[in-house]
Amino acid sequence: MRQDRVHVRLLIIAGVALLWMGAVFGRLTYLELFRHSDYLARALRQQQRTFEITPERGAIYDRNGRPLAMSVPVDSAFGVPAEIADEHLAARLLSGVVGVPQEVLLARFESSRSFVWISRKLPPEKAEAISKLNLKGIYLQKENQRFYPKRDLAAHVLGFVDLDEKGLMGIERELDSQIRGKSERIVVMADARQRWFDGGEAQRERGASVVLTLDEKIQYSAERELAAAMAKTHAAAGTVIVMNPNTGEILALANWPKFNPNKANDAPAETWMNRAVSAIYEPGSTFKLITLAAAFDQGITRPEEVVDCENGAVYISGHRIRDHEPFGLLSVADILARSSDVGAIKIALRLGGPKFYDYIRAFGFGALTGVALPYESRGRVERLEDWKPISVGSISMGQEIGVTPVQLITAVSAIANGGLLYKPQIVAELRRGEKVLPAEGSLAPADPKRVIRPETAATLRQLMEGVVLHGTGPLARLDGWTSAGKTGSAQKTDPNTGRYSPTQFVASFTGFAPINNPAVTILVSLDSPVGLREGGQVAAPVFKRIAEQVLAYLDVPRDVPLNPKLMETAYMKHASENERALEDFSVVDFSGQPDPWPAASQTAGAKGPQHADSNKPVLTVAVDEGGDIAVPDFSGKTMRDVTDIALRLGLDPVLVGSNLATEQSPAAGAKVRRGAKITVQFGTPLEKKSKPHGGIRN
Repeated sequence: MRQDRVHVRLLIIAGVALLWMGAVFGRLTYLELFRHSDYLARALRQQQRTFEITPERGAIYDRNGRPLAMSVPVDSAFGVPAEIADEHLAARLLSGVVGVPQEVLLARFESSRSFVWISRKLPPEKAEAISKLNLKGIYLQKENQRFYPKRDLAAHVLGFVDLDEKGLMGIERELDSQIRGKSERIVVMADARQRWFDGGEAQRERGASVVLTLDEKIQYSAERELAAAMAKTHAAAGTVIVMNPNTGEILALANWPKFNPNKANDAPAETWMNRAVSAIYEPGSTFKLITLAAAFDQGITRPEEVVDCENGAVYISGHRIRDHEPFGLLSVADILARSSDVGAIKIALRLGGPKFYDYIRAFGFGALTGVALPYESRGRVERLEDWKPISVGSISMGQEIGVTPVQLITAVSAIANGGLLYKPQIVAELRRGEKVLPAEGSLAPADPKRVIRPETAATLRQLMEGVVLHGTGPLARLDGWTSAGKTGSAQKTDPNTGRYSPTQFVASFTGFAPINNPAVTILVSLDSPVGLREGGQVAAPVFKRIAEQVLAYLDVPRDVPLNPKLMETAYMKHASENERALEDFSVVDFSGQPDPWPAASQTAGAKGPQHADSNKPVLTVAVDEGGDIAVPDFSGKTMRDVTDIALRLGLDPVLVGSNLATEQSPAAGAKVRRGAKITVQFGTPLEKKSKPHGGIRN
């Protein structure tokens, strides 16, 4: 009997066990098959946090591969409020480090228990300070930050980005979709004790890199000379553009006022304006080039034709227009050289409104040039049917029409290259890794359009040389190269009266060099200079300084002989402290320096009367001896080679002459300090007959 009871109990226990096991396995089957995804999502919510960080943008380089913008990793601080033991203490300690008010941090902690940003993109010292606080629930995470190593160099071209690395101005904005990488998601994991650690990252793909047509050294020269001109003239604003007229490539684009894109928000918003593409102004007498281009191309006049300028006054539709001088009989060549408004008006009236309008539009005025920069303006060209009876006369001398600097230099480049209008280019190519991406949209270069006959362009080039040789632009005459250009002094409209101001002018000069085979076109525009205000007085000298530096840097052969007396005079003037920045001739590389605008004492160069002929005066300079840099032997090297070698060694090259290097001071092997001037003369090597004599010391 007792045995039967034992068996019954065992059966009961086995039955209960089987029922329990069936229930357990049934529950497990249900959870695994039907609730797996739900519980997995709950687990992930407890164990990990996924949040987006700023993507890594592609770098921006100049045409020679020098970096102008890049992304660098920096630390950002975030918190997990659920882990913070004392939020008030944490907020107080963090506030003193990151500079965020304590109450703001407390509000963030209360807004979410899982993840809050405390401060993003911290300087290294602040990130280190947070790490040393060793606060539970406070973590550091790497993000990308845009960095501009040359600070304000080419700032208006590069632009800048916001906190989330979105482009706001310049190339950063124009090509944001290509430069900006895909969103980066960081996964942060928690262990069983809710201790957080980096669990990996996904979707990290860098954006495309951009190679610009700018040359860093030419850009630096343009900005340096513009800054010097602004300091001397006290103008309100200014623009300089350097372009290759044979391709439309922009080699330099400088604006004033300037800003540092690393700290763009610290500068007034008006300094962000890229005046080269956005500022509209009446071009004044520089527009006479378009007037004469149309007239010559239509065959209605010729350079030697004599025009009666009526003693400096002419009437159009009851309006009296006066010249800046009471000119009488002038040839058409002299009308341009001496900038006669009356002469230009008479030629334009013979041309007629419809033809004149067609050439204005053909040269690109009143339309976007298509340069890959944001906020480009079309300028202002009224429809032909809206022209007033006086419009032909007004427009012929650069009034009643609005242009942008990039439009004007593009038109002048067409004259320089023989009559072809190129689309201005600022982007050379896009790259993703080693792959060059196809150029599309604004990046694709358009086929040049012929706007005037080659014969017309040749005639205009000769007349523009006359402006420099015996007209209103003698201060644009280069030492060693022929040059051509046109001055402009356009009255601004007084916003209070609506009339032309007698005191406010836009002074400009635009030209090219050398004449027979132009290598560069340069535009200089100064808005409202104080004191001297004519383009030939204040803008032409800036053209000269930039052109001489750029042509030497590009190894463009000289096409006129050097004048020793002129060189000596220029060098003596250069030694003056008041003119030191304006007469600086050397091309300085500031890569690796924290500030691209070093002090004048560190960057000033010189130029002087050096020639291969030992019978002529040779410039010597006081050298900074006693250093640890051995001067290399530059004999037989080109200007470009000498410049590159000297700058890599930290020396300041002063280049005189053309062809190959023949002599140098100090001699090869001499020990000098960093930053010392190295004067190198170029020419055809000659056998030395005697030691150089005569000299000017800096």
